[in-house]
Amino acid sequence: MVTSTASSSLFNERFFRNFLPIPATNKLQLGRTTPDFQLPDITNGTVVKLSDYRGKQPVLIALTRIFTEKNYCPFCYPHIKELNENYEQFQNRGIEVLMITSTDERQSQIVVKDLGIKMPFLSDPSCRVFRTYQVGQALGAPLPAQFVLDKEGKLRYWHLFSFLEHNAGVEKLLEQFN
Repeated sequence: MVTSTASSSLFNERFFRNFLPIPATNKLQLGRTTPDFQLPDITNGTVVKLSDYRGKQPVLIALTRIFTEKNYCPFCYPHIKELNENYEQFQNRGIEVLMITSTDERQSQIVVKDLGIKMPFLSDPSCRVFRTYQVGQALGAPLPAQFVLDKEGKLRYWHLFSFLEHNAGVEKLLEQFN
């Protein structure tokens, strides 16, 4: 099913819904289970439910900022590429990476194809997960963030966007799983 809450135009409904700046107010607590979600995985055509990983394997939730299928956040694009290029490092350690974007399913399919995305690429055009995880928003899209969950689904580390450190790098994220 393809949703139509966004369009190829940068100035779409999602842009205006996320235009006003809202600072990140993440109140998730370390050592606590994070909110569950269920989203379509564009990479392999399934539905991913976060709670399905609990008790099985650790998870990195990487919320990323993509405006449209051809307009990427200049801070997030390199991070998307870095996570994708290093996906095997996470897999080799038994960690699943769930990348979440606010692009709709059609746009997300184009991103997956164009960038050769290997990891689960989840579409959240309503920005429900972004809001639940309170990552903030500005200039038409939710802000990026990363959340490291242990095998039991408990939060061990989080990184919220800042202009000083846009996204946590692969090495920093892998360190959190030790």
